[in-house]
Amino acid sequence: MIRVIRAEWRKLRRPTLFLGTIGAALFFTGLFTSLLYLLIDSPRGNSDPANPISREMLSSFGGSVIGFSNVAGLLGIIAYCVFAAQTAQEYTYGTLRNLLVRQPGRLRLLAGKLISMKIFALIMVLISGVVSILISYFLAPGAKVERSLWFTSDGWTQIFQTNVNVAISVVGFGLIGMIMGLLLRSPISSIAIGVLWILIIENLLGAVKSSTLEWLPGSQLNVIALGGTPQVSYTHGMTLAAIYIGVGALIASILFSRRDVAN
Repeated sequence: MIRVIRAEWRKLRRPTLFLGTIGAALFFTGLFTSLLYLLIDSPRGNSDPANPISREMLSSFGGSVIGFSNVAGLLGIIAYCVFAAQTAQEYTYGTLRNLLVRQPGRLRLLAGKLISMKIFALIMVLISGVVSILISYFLAPGAKVERSLWFTSDGWTQIFQTNVNVAISVVGFGLIGMIMGLLLRSPISSIAIGVLWILIIENLLGAVKSSTLEWLPGSQLNVIALGGTPQVSYTHGMTLAAIYIGVGALIASILFSRRDVAN
């Protein structure tokens, strides 16, 4: 198992992948966090018009990580793409057969790859969280946001809980990406279908009928990152996301262990 994790990590830490992915995560983290403060007095608002983020909210105990929790959806999409690509490209390049020669236990190989990619996702979340808090700290005075509550005991509790929730959400997106990679066995198809569903189809369904957001997988993972919303509770999001991922993982694992490894 350790050798599988190390072998997968060798691929994940390539500069083009690691630095490119972390760079994209930091770009979106910096952009979303900055806009919360720079547009705080804008007539159009600084976030979703249906859920504006006020100066009072940013001055609360959890104000330092509001920007971080709101960018979790995009971090999740990045994780989805990485997990899907790293899984499906083994079929495309024909390397999976060679890997199974050295490690014939298919599910053991899959578990090792998953652990390595989880570590990658957690590193991305940790770095993004630190950068988001730093940006919030330096932009708060200009936006007339009080920082006195941020680093109290309750403030640190909020920081810890938000980081845990965002990590769960991002890893959840990644697991769905891995499942799609195993099912479709094509990086392009798995990434295209997943991004299309999360960014476009779910938003369209929510715009047509808002109640559908209570049942869509991407929406549940976003709810987890936010710690729950007025419309959907944290428990509901966790339960439904676990069901989606659990069923998908079971199907993907059975197919991976039984069908031919060639694409």
